[in-house]
Amino acid sequence: MSVVKSPLPEQARKVTGEALQGALVDLIDLALVAKQVHWNVVGPRFRSVHLQLDEVVTTARTHSDIVAERASAIGVTPDGRASTVAAASAIGKVPDGWIQDSDVVNTMVKALRAVIKGMRERIEVTAEPDPVSQDILIGLTADLEKHAWMFQAESV
Repeated sequence: MSVVKSPLPEQARKVTGEALQGALVDLIDLALVAKQVHWNVVGPRFRSVHLQLDEVVTTARTHSDIVAERASAIGVTPDGRASTVAAASAIGKVPDGWIQDSDVVNTMVKALRAVIKGMRERIEVTAEPDPVSQDILIGLTADLEKHAWMFQAESV
């Protein structure tokens, strides 16, 4: 049952809904991962890495809300529950305990690469069925790629 009537034909809604759901899961987990390492980073670059992680969290949270609301607008119920995120995220396990600043940077490079890979795939699959959702995915991927560039520049 869908309370919200979709402006998209059923197949387009299905494909787009799956892409948006995958994006939502990855963005929620990216925010959680960035916060986890943010709380546990140690080392000589603590402050700069700590602040940079907050920027990633803000980006991920902002875009997760936009993605979830787009899903709702096309008649798809977004699912951001912890169990859903844990089961479906593209991001691997993050170490626990204190994490050296250089390891935090490497963790974020890997996490961002995994998320960006999925976003680029979602951009491709939404081109035909819903260019509006594709545009949202393009914009958020540009923001993620900027974060990825900055973390990569630190890992040299």
